[in-house]
Amino acid sequence: MKKSFALRIDTEVYDAIEKWAADEFRSANGQIEWILAEALKKAKRHPKQKNNNKT
Repeated sequence: MKKSFALRIDTEVYDAIEKWAADEFRSANGQIEWILAEALKKAKRHPKQKNNNKT
């Protein structure tokens, strides 16, 4: 499940994220999610993946 929230971000930073996202065929929102996930992994704070496979 994803949670929605408002994010205030500098226009120049957003423009850079938007360009980066386009270069990688993602939306700006998808790029921000990816950046956050990578930062959490690097800091060893990424939440454990939920196991949705039911056997």
